[in-house]
Amino acid sequence: MAQKQQPMLSPHLPWKVRLLLSIQSFALNNSLNSNGTVNRTFLNLFDLKSSPSKNPINGVKSFDITVDPSRELWFRLYTPTTTTTTATSLPIIIYFHGGGFILMAANSNPFDKFCRRLAREIPSIIVSVNYRLAPEHKYPCQYEDGFDVLKFIDEENLEHFPQNANLKQCFLAGDSAGGNIAHHVALKASESKFLKLRVTGLIALQPFFGGEERTESENKLDRAPVLKVEHTDWFWKAFLPEGSNRDHATANVFGPNSVDISRVNFPATIVFVGGFDPLQDWQKKYYEGLHKAGKEAYLIEYENAIHSFYAFPDFPEHSLMIREVRDFMQKQSCQ
Repeated sequence: MAQKQQPMLSPHLPWKVRLLLSIQSFALNNSLNSNGTVNRTFLNLFDLKSSPSKNPINGVKSFDITVDPSRELWFRLYTPTTTTTTATSLPIIIYFHGGGFILMAANSNPFDKFCRRLAREIPSIIVSVNYRLAPEHKYPCQYEDGFDVLKFIDEENLEHFPQNANLKQCFLAGDSAGGNIAHHVALKASESKFLKLRVTGLIALQPFFGGEERTESENKLDRAPVLKVEHTDWFWKAFLPEGSNRDHATANVFGPNSVDISRVNFPATIVFVGGFDPLQDWQKKYYEGLHKAGKEAYLIEYENAIHSFYAFPDFPEHSLMIREVRDFMQKQSCQ
């Protein structure tokens, strides 16, 4: 009798990627405590940081701008510096980094490099938000931080904010948990009035959503690279209010406790999904939920992409994604 063929859990990965993922897995497994706390000291050993650069690096300069020192809320501003970009009105991307609501920061090396590339290749002004982390700061702290950055940019005349930044073409973006934050900040922004800023679109890179139900992709890809279901369960417990389960409207945005957004002026949204991401079914449900609510939404699927593929420029999907983001932003800016 022929043996049943086991499904692939990962595409072929270069050895450098496999090494980085192994280090990340080791750091995570030894930092998440069973009592719901995080060993920050140990975790930070593996979270290398990048400094801002007033002198351009590969055509992009950056500054750190403080919003509220009492809660260490700040953002890193990335500005492309070529002659063409300095003379042209540029859209703004307000970016929220991933990490399960508990990991990393706006100045972590992978996000610093990614935001530099976005600024250079879109091109655009990037605002990378350093929000508070769970479990020390649970829901809704991250959403409050994100929205307060929008209000800060809208109301303040910032010294380092470029004159060619087009506040009427502002896009919210985020990867993984950052994609979740971007959604909820967009929802709050759609119900608010701004002086100068207008949210034009939402870019969701493998956004982190979930629910009590176990989806097919969670069951099939539980041991896939980067993200394990046991980790996502831990993240939700660390982030959600005490006594809540994963059907909280924050996690399961179109689930049994969800808020009706059909009458909300929600921005056009592009959702990126990877074929080796255990969260893909929740991401597709998100896209379908937006459509059912009558919202403009686009789904981009990369069959061979793992979770966080955008952090690895050698993956072909990385460049494809940037091209799709550029086209999406140009389309929305013309409307």
